[in-house]
Amino acid sequence: MTTERVRAIWCRELDRDAIADDDDFFALGGQSLIMVRIQSAFIEEMGAEVPMDQMFRNPTVASIAAYIDSTGALTR
Repeated sequence: MTTERVRAIWCRELDRDAIADDDDFFALGGQSLIMVRIQSAFIEEMGAEVPMDQMFRNPTVASIAAYIDSTGALTR
């Protein structure tokens, strides 16, 4: 469930129809301003606060979703 929510946010913010679990954020054209928008969306839509350093360390849908699940950061 977390993976699908993360994917939906990434697709919207990166203006993509589909993103695979292991697609790299930066290879998809991601950059810092988009990352900030995604970080805000995680807070607003999922209730998950993801520090910026974790966004850089986890540049795929699968890895950031696993991070969110492992920290119990999801509140919605």
